Amino acid sequence: MTSEPPSAALAARSARRQEAMQHEHHEHHHHEQVGWLRASVLGANDGLLSTAALLTGVAASQASTQQLVLTGIAALVAGAFSMAAGEYVSVSSQADTQAADLAIEARELRKNPEMELLELTHIYVKRGLDEDLARQVATQLMEHDALGSHARDELGLTEMAQARPIQAAGASALSFAAGAVFPVLAAALAPRAVVLPLLFALTLVLLASLGAVAARAGGAPMWRGSLRVLFWGALSLVATTIIGHLLGAQGI
Repeated sequence: MTSEPPSAALAARSARRQEAMQHEHHEHHHHEQVGWLRASVLGANDGLLSTAALLTGVAASQASTQQLVLTGIAALVAGAFSMAAGEYVSVSSQADTQAADLAIEARELRKNPEMELLELTHIYVKRGLDEDLARQVATQLMEHDALGSHARDELGLTEMAQARPIQAAGASALSFAAGAVFPVLAAALAPRAVVLPLLFALTLVLLASLGAVAARAGGAPMWRGSLRVLFWGALSLVATTIIGHLLGAQGI
């Protein structure tokens, strides 16, 4: 049996690689959209429910349309800035922690490269590779990008998990405002006599829709996502309406 000439073997490997690339299997995973989905849906839910609940409480106290609109606009602006500030501080803290962990890894790679190689090898052995292969993989990856390999496989820091404070703050503020604008418009445009039932109906329909969309994007049953937000949404609206009615009746 004759072996292939080196050039022929190289050409065969190249052909197989090109064929594999042409038939690359792309999969859609739900966790890939968890980051933006979380910020967008939570922000819209908060904006919609908190503003609507505030307006139903004020409407139940027999406030005028002007008072309702002013209250809604104030709630939208204050809530959007609050969401942005809270998300920015939270994600900035996460980014600081990630940067500190990467600095530790970079220092250890300079001081103890062999120990870091053994550490990475052990990680791959625990994942199912035999020790020789695990060491080969660890060696090649560290030669290519030592810090990136440890960040990914030891610390779990991937591109998807990277903290982005400005992006998170902007997404939270915009999604909060997008949710809050609907009850504000309802309070501004609807006749005063039907504002309260309209706020209830509009808010619950939108909450159910947001819950269904979030559940579908995350691969969960749509009805389950809708029921979760409907229960807590209805509870919040009823609670603020009762409080607003009682305080309004007493002239407070």
